[in-house]
Amino acid sequence: MLTDAEIKGLKPKAKRYRLADGDGLGLVICPEREGGGKYWQLRDRRDGKDKAYSLGVYPEAGLAAARRLRDEYKSKLAAGVDPREAPAKAPTFRDVAEDWFATRMLPVRSVGHTDTIRYRLNTFLYPALGERPIAEISSDEVLSLLKAIEARPARGRATTLADTAHRVCNIASQVFRYGVATERCQNDPTRALRGALKPTVRAHHAALTKREDIAELMRKISAYTGSLVVRSALLFSAYTFQRPGEIRHAEWGEFDMSAPDGPLWKILAEKMKMRRDHLVPLSRQAVEVIEGLRPLTGEGRYVFTSGYGKAECLSENAIRAVLRRMGYTNEQMTAHGFRSMASTNLNEMGWPPDVIERQLAHVEGNAVRAAYNFAEHLPERRRMMQALADWLDALRDGQESPTRGEDAKE
Repeated sequence: MLTDAEIKGLKPKAKRYRLADGDGLGLVICPEREGGGKYWQLRDRRDGKDKAYSLGVYPEAGLAAARRLRDEYKSKLAAGVDPREAPAKAPTFRDVAEDWFATRMLPVRSVGHTDTIRYRLNTFLYPALGERPIAEISSDEVLSLLKAIEARPARGRATTLADTAHRVCNIASQVFRYGVATERCQNDPTRALRGALKPTVRAHHAALTKREDIAELMRKISAYTGSLVVRSALLFSAYTFQRPGEIRHAEWGEFDMSAPDGPLWKILAEKMKMRRDHLVPLSRQAVEVIEGLRPLTGEGRYVFTSGYGKAECLSENAIRAVLRRMGYTNEQMTAHGFRSMASTNLNEMGWPPDVIERQLAHVEGNAVRAAYNFAEHLPERRRMMQALADWLDALRDGQESPTRGEDAKE
């Protein structure tokens, strides 16, 4: 039989798996790409047929509650009543949100984005609205929830809580609109809240862009004596300037070190924010970072693994925590800031904006350029990536930096 402590310690794996509790009850653990959630399932065999019944999501439905519901279901089944044929309850906000998440988010959004959506659902929306019938939720209820978010202490985060409230409101609105489209509620109550929340100040991700500051950062990273994986992730972020989530989820199978024109990191669309395949030419330094980790993590799935084992990728907060220990605040440097750091200086070096933007995986909305070629500008991007890595190393070593823009003119 399962225990509460055992359940809390269960981690997602590459595939969905189930642990039995007894008398047909089991806990199903979803893979990370599906959000890593856990839900209860009752299996029952009657008249030569196997049937499965969902008994709720953990931790909202705890172990004791799941066992009680199992007993209720089995009593009904023994009496010849199928619990699924009982009168259906009114759909709750959670019911519609989970349907929306599985239908509209998971198939088209990156792992990092869906992780963020899942976090906001579980942390902000479900505790207040999750079990409420979605058709009965009023604008006042949603506003009360959003005002509570605004009132929370900021705890030094770069993203303001006013901005968080707006983002949570946007998620709620999408769920309500999906509920209207699927005939489970009549309207979107968030529409009446326009102007009711504090205005947001759109802040860019903090980044170091001055040469002397970048030089100091590179020296601190090189001198870092903590986790080799985290140090490598920091260097790889500087040399490739890809999004933090894409770096954390980098897999060994994505790297082609014997590509005809040079080593490449091939990121599949499912991991990208814009859901498009992306190529990252690897500089000599980036290759050295990757190969330096091969003896440590090369037998697993992820390149940058957590401290809890090779089966999990590096945590979302690992790089941020080390940057803080190095003395950088949220207003000075973030994991996402390596992108702005590279972009600002590559533009100053004279590299063509189209080349930089393509390497940043920014896709124009212009219909004329709607045809996306993930290998566009690849030779120039390869030269640019090597020039950037050489420039970063020169700054670190206190040498005269390479002449800006020389490689860009070739």
